[in-house]
Amino acid sequence: MDTDLRVRSESLSRLHHVVHHQNTLYTATAPAALYVAGILGDARTLEAVEKGPNGFSGPLRAELLGWLDSVADAADDEAAATSRRFGFPPEEYPPFVAICRIRPQLFHAVSAFLDDPDTDVRAAAISACIPLLDDPLLLHLRDALAPMLRDVLATSEAWRYQERAIDALTSWGHDTAGLEVLQERYAFCDAEPQPQPWDVKSQDGCDTAPPF
Repeated sequence: MDTDLRVRSESLSRLHHVVHHQNTLYTATAPAALYVAGILGDARTLEAVEKGPNGFSGPLRAELLGWLDSVADAADDEAAATSRRFGFPPEEYPPFVAICRIRPQLFHAVSAFLDDPDTDVRAAAISACIPLLDDPLLLHLRDALAPMLRDVLATSEAWRYQERAIDALTSWGHDTAGLEVLQERYAFCDAEPQPQPWDVKSQDGCDTAPPF
C-alpha cells in the first residue's frame, strides 16, 4: 500500500516468492491471503507495480487478484488429488486445510470485482473465482460464472486466460465448442533472446564476463 512504486513492487514480489513460492502453501499463506482480500477495495490498489516479463497487465489490484488465484489453485480439487496420488493427504497439511477453510471469504472479496470497469481487474477476478468454486459451499455458483469465462477469459488476448477458461468449462461439464487457445502457449520459449549486458564484446575482442 506504499506510495513508492519500488516498495509496492518489492512487497508483491515477496508475496510471490516468499509467502507462496512456486505454488507452495505455508503457514503464512492463509493469513496473507486474508489481508490481500481485505485490501482489494482500497483505492491504493489501483496504483501501478513493476511487471515481470510474463506478468499480466493491469494495476496492483489485478496482480493481487492473480496472487489469490494462484493460492486458491494450490488448494483446489486437482491439487488435492495430485497430493494424494503422491502419498501426501492434503487434509494432513495444515496450510492446505487453512486455505480451504477461507475459500468462501476469499470468494466474497474477489467476486466484488467480477463487473469491474477495468478489464484487467475483471479478468483477474473471474480467473481467481475458478479454483475457489471447488469449495462445496460454492459449487452451485459455477453455472452463473460460466458465461463470464466464455465471454471474458476465453476471448482474452492472454493465452493463459483462454486456456484457463476452456479447462474450467470442460471440467464443469459445459460445452466449449468454438473455443480455442489462439496463441501458442510456449511461443515465448522460441522467441529471439533479448541482448544482455554480458553479450557485448570488449575492445580486445573478448566477451565480457556474465554476472555470475
